[in-house]
Amino acid sequence: MSTTKGSGNQLSSFSLSSKTLLQSIENQQKTITKGDQKNWNPKYCGEIDMRIARDGTWYYCNSPIGRKTLVKLFSSILIKEDNKYFLITPVEKVGITVDDVPFVAIDFEKIIEAGTQYLVFQTNIDDKVLLGPNYPMRVLFDKSTKEPSPYILIRENIEARIDRKSFYRLVELGEYSKKDGIDYFGIRSHNNFFPIIPKSELEV
Repeated sequence: MSTTKGSGNQLSSFSLSSKTLLQSIENQQKTITKGDQKNWNPKYCGEIDMRIARDGTWYYCNSPIGRKTLVKLFSSILIKEDNKYFLITPVEKVGITVDDVPFVAIDFEKIIEAGTQYLVFQTNIDDKVLLGPNYPMRVLFDKSTKEPSPYILIRENIEARIDRKSFYRLVELGEYSKKDGIDYFGIRSHNNFFPIIPKSELEV
């Protein structure tokens, strides 16, 4: 398989031309499970000119991939190993570039059941995850600007960045609680508390 980078006229030399990679995933007639992927042992075929921007847009040879169905197809075979991202099929494994994290959480729904709050997030590829012990949230702060970057785990080792509008809505649901002996401002979902920032830092 050729792994040279370049303009769109090289597409036919790539496995992304329907010859191997794209054909392989389009031929999948069932949902790919973690068990499926763990049984795959493909050879590493190098890097390809595919990038996922911070806003969740997928690019191939610097051109955005406009078909959402194709993006969802690629996302179904995306894995992360040692902080690097790969597309993997039963026959090959190729590296791609991810600017931040692959996905964006674009909305969430609050559900109250038996007095317990549940927050269900939806990503830009229509995955839905329940914020809880299996899919936790974390928030990083830029050291210079103090700007928050919130993330939620959506599958093994792979996160989605929570977009600004959803994070503002989350903050409106925030509360104070102790974690490891420290008072935090954070979010509660599925009987779990997810800290955002220490209370002491909010009072400065």
